[in-house]
Amino acid sequence: MAAPQDVHVRICNQEIVKFDLEVKALIQDIQDCSGPLSALTQLNTKVKEKFQQLRHRIQELEQSAKEQDKESEKQLLLQEVENHKKQMLRKTTKESLAQTSSAITESLMGISRVMSQQVQQSEEAMQTLVNSSRTILDANEEFKSMSGTIQLGRKLITKYNRRELTDKLLIFLALALFLATVLYIVKKRLFPFL
Repeated sequence: MAAPQDVHVRICNQEIVKFDLEVKALIQDIQDCSGPLSALTQLNTKVKEKFQQLRHRIQELEQSAKEQDKESEKQLLLQEVENHKKQMLRKTTKESLAQTSSAITESLMGISRVMSQQVQQSEEAMQTLVNSSRTILDANEEFKSMSGTIQLGRKLITKYNRRELTDKLLIFLALALFLATVLYIVKKRLFPFL
């Protein structure tokens, strides 16, 4: 009965070492991972699975230690179980740090996406302002052009009004001269003696 227990204890120890190394490797992968978020989540899930397997093997080793016939072997195995539990506790702390790091990375990625969207919106707003500014400048140039045309029109109307007044005065003088001439002719014909 001692031989199968020794084999079981050896297998448990080997698997504990194996899971321990796998957890360390996964924690390092989490620390090195720069994204995407799905990769971080997948690594976190694998770490949890390996921790469960490690915890299960340590419990099996503890159970095997309690079943040992010799007190010295029992104490030795229980001490080994205690060491494994302490190491697992340290790894749990590292895992929680890795998860915290993962959460921070996720948060930073979210902030980065929001900032990227804000920059995009700012660029669009800037482009809209540039287009509006261009439209206003074009309208201003057109207004200046129309203003020049209006001033020219005003000058032409003023000149036309003066010419109209001059023309009326000339027509009045011509009419007065005509009437004076008609009166003079009538006077000479009807009243030649005057």
